[in-house]
Amino acid sequence: MPFSKKEFFRFILVGGVNTLHYYAIYMACLHILGFHYFLSHMIGFLLSLIGSFFLSTLYTYKVKPTWSRFLRFPLTQVFNTLATSALLYIFVELFHLSSSFAPIAAVIFTIPMTFILTGR
Repeated sequence: MPFSKKEFFRFILVGGVNTLHYYAIYMACLHILGFHYFLSHMIGFLLSLIGSFFLSTLYTYKVKPTWSRFLRFPLTQVFNTLATSALLYIFVELFHLSSSFAPIAAVIFTIPMTFILTGR
């Protein structure tokens, strides 16, 4: 069943908030704590995944968060994690894009793909 316009708007809003949350953590780990860009990416991703779960269940889909849903949620994010990680590596190592900007470039490619895969 396709998304309603309201669900689509909520999906985009939650994605934007989650992306900003991830990026703030990523930049703090990269520039303040001095971690390698890939470790910064993984920490940011894992912490923002928790926030994304609660925003998605409570706001986007308006369902009760449960332990069962929480444990299944990362499975829906496998594609996003792999694609973002691969693009981050490609942009930094192969295209020599700044590790501060590379996550933003990766998101530009993964958001449309994630939306299509998330459809009910």
